[in-house]
Amino acid sequence: MALTPIRQELGNGITVLAQENHTTPAVSLVAALNSGAFADPETLEGTATLLSQMLDRGTRSRSGDAIADELDGRGASLAIAPGRHQMHVSATCLADDLSPLLAIVADVLTEPVFPADDLEARRSEVLAGILEEEDDPACVAVNTLMTELYAGHPYARRVHGTADSVGRITRDDLVRMHTGVLDHAGMTIVVVGSLPVAAMLDAVSRVFSGGATRTHTARPVVTDPLSAHQRRVLTRAMPAKSQCDVAYGFVGLRRADPDYIAASVMNNVLGQYALGGRLGDSIRERQGMAYYVFSNLDAGFGPGPAMVRAGVAPANVERTIQSIDTELGAVRGEGFTEQEVAESKQYMVGALPRQLETNAGIASFLLTSEVHGLGLDHDRRLPDLIRGVTRDAAVAAAVRLLDPARATIAVAGPEQ
Repeated sequence: MALTPIRQELGNGITVLAQENHTTPAVSLVAALNSGAFADPETLEGTATLLSQMLDRGTRSRSGDAIADELDGRGASLAIAPGRHQMHVSATCLADDLSPLLAIVADVLTEPVFPADDLEARRSEVLAGILEEEDDPACVAVNTLMTELYAGHPYARRVHGTADSVGRITRDDLVRMHTGVLDHAGMTIVVVGSLPVAAMLDAVSRVFSGGATRTHTARPVVTDPLSAHQRRVLTRAMPAKSQCDVAYGFVGLRRADPDYIAASVMNNVLGQYALGGRLGDSIRERQGMAYYVFSNLDAGFGPGPAMVRAGVAPANVERTIQSIDTELGAVRGEGFTEQEVAESKQYMVGALPRQLETNAGIASFLLTSEVHGLGLDHDRRLPDLIRGVTRDAAVAAAVRLLDPARATIAVAGPEQ
């Protein structure tokens, strides 16, 4: 279906989008606050992550258990997750329960008390997750790549932090960051579900319209990181593991970059379409070297990484890296075929409706469209934008982003 959201700006700087969808008698809500790992203090990585885990553990008027019981009693859900630039709040409920759910969401966002016992319990959970990442060669390879690729830039920080940094975060640190989140105008709330748009907008306005009048805050400003001028290969020894994971990457582009759609088509042909595009066909299917191989384009407010990922036996690490070099060199030289690009575009356009099958999927799509300034009609324009990408444009994106001579490569696992 074509989306027809209504957009409203509240006097306190909050933007609200509402979209009717009567597929189910439910409502999904997603809210984004312009604060995430990018706002972590330099020596306290993971502050936004720990804050997100503490917001629903008690407020001035509700205990953590009371919040959980109220959600369970209504069959509703609430999740808060940190990202690199934004903290996302996701919630679902029956349509009749939207107002009570909004009251809970507002309460946990504005009135948390950060109880000491829960702080230590949630700290332990975050630390356990960090230890799991440090024992996973795929995570270690990606973290090593990001640290090197974005050296001196906030993108080098780990969203979940390190065991050392999370261990040093105090309640006062959480209070300071929370105060900054509340003072940061520009929060976006998207509501999608089986209610009239006017009713959804009114419900959000009644709960969230308080506070001083503010002008709409500009989107996060992210400076460009320095791109690598020469090839770098880093290894992280993990002797107890049986598999090596390879992260092969470059500084990519912003979501607002005019080349983003062409780069997305390029990425799909290279390492996403079918069983992994060109990379999967060559390295996994024909050469049988990789357990998995794919490419990824992570574009946000700043230039995120363009990355090739692979899991291989230790004996195949060098051959796999050479094969990635070969495939990228071929794309930059000979380019793609017209058939490859046409099939990939057809696949991408065909996949768009599946993203909009649920309330949550629609809300996520509208949130991305709003925060990146893509327009309320982005769902209607996107198919033609994809279809309009030419073979030459897809090749040009590869030439711009994927130069093997400037690749940063991280390998984690047993010695080869």
